[in-house]
Amino acid sequence: MAMRLYNDYNSYLKERYGCKVYRIALDAGFSCPNRDGTKGRGGCIYCNEDGSRSSYTEPGLSVSEQIGRRIEALKQKGAKKFIAYFQAFTNTHASSASLKKVYDEAAGILDIVGLSIGTRPDSIDRGKLELIDSYKDRYDLWIEYGLQSVHDKTLKSINRGHDFQDFVNAVEMTRDFNILVSAHVILGLPGETKDDMLKTARVLSDLRIDGIKIHLLHILKGSGLEKLYAEGKVRVMEQDEYVELVCDFLENLSGDMVIQRLTAQGPIDKHVAPMWALDKIDTINRIGETLRRRGTYQGIRLKAAQGHQDTMSPSHK
Repeated sequence: MAMRLYNDYNSYLKERYGCKVYRIALDAGFSCPNRDGTKGRGGCIYCNEDGSRSSYTEPGLSVSEQIGRRIEALKQKGAKKFIAYFQAFTNTHASSASLKKVYDEAAGILDIVGLSIGTRPDSIDRGKLELIDSYKDRYDLWIEYGLQSVHDKTLKSINRGHDFQDFVNAVEMTRDFNILVSAHVILGLPGETKDDMLKTARVLSDLRIDGIKIHLLHILKGSGLEKLYAEGKVRVMEQDEYVELVCDFLENLSGDMVIQRLTAQGPIDKHVAPMWALDKIDTINRIGETLRRRGTYQGIRLKAAQGHQDTMSPSHK
């Protein structure tokens, strides 16, 4: 049996549940503290008015309606179980009572086996973690923290509204509840060097993060980056450049970290650049081909540099 090049999320889900599992991205109607004045205004420079909302979400419908419509479509593709992914904006940015209402709505639907909650590290506290932890007996739980970079200079320049220590604090607090943690990072942020980005990989490995989503910096219509890009003040990577960088990044991640995403793109009608990013499957295939050509795999550089054991097996700490 060929060795797995990286610890991909689809394999993790299939091994865990024994069948095809799909995540259903949801818009539960939350806002963001970096947009509504709680922490700041305008949001991060890469966001437009839709924030982080996936093109597959259906704002305006209830959580149960969104799940029901997606389940019907996905079962035709062979899916048997589903994870409710609270994806749009900041999904802990409300009172615990409000959060419980929408989490309960998702949790009450047949064939939902897990809850994944996307949020910011500065929008969590022990009370909200206690609420999320209350679902643990029935569902697998992930909290996905938007980080983007471990470098405070970068976080400030992209108007992130929090620093790296906020992320560390959130991870440590979440670990007290034995809830799985995923981090979102963006490769190609303005001002970052290759060494900066690879340091992000190594630092997250040292923190023993359970999963990671790797995003490509792309330009969306209506975002703060759009104007800078039009003025030539921000560049986006070419496909070959990005593929090589992702392979370097994977080689510097611990082998048991689950890779939940390798690239990103915006909705077709909002996506400005790079246009190659719209073919996500091609980029993912090129990453696999490059790792095979190199003869490398996730964790190989970290293993060599630090003596970490590389198991290439899913973690469920």
